[in-house]
Amino acid sequence: MKAVVGDTVIAEAPKEDLISIEGNWYFPPSSVKGELLEKSPTPYTCPWKGECQYFTVDVDGQRLQDRAWSYPHPYDSGIQRVGKDFSDYVAFWKEVRVTD
Repeated sequence: MKAVVGDTVIAEAPKEDLISIEGNWYFPPSSVKGELLEKSPTPYTCPWKGECQYFTVDVDGQRLQDRAWSYPHPYDSGIQRVGKDFSDYVAFWKEVRVTD
């Protein structure tokens, strides 16, 4: 699967390596082009997943605020709920297309 903005691939990994949580695909950290993400100061804590780290996606001068996120240290109960450790896996939203 791929996460794409325009013609730029931000993340790419086999579907079996991704984790689906609440309708969002989370990509393994090693599959994400980190140079296209900038940490955002936007705070958020999910009641069951833990403290979230948002990212601004920066592709060819187009900055998409908070369109990517991860959970660097998810709650143990969240990992149990998902059934797999999703630490630092990255999900995308809105203008970032996730395709097969």
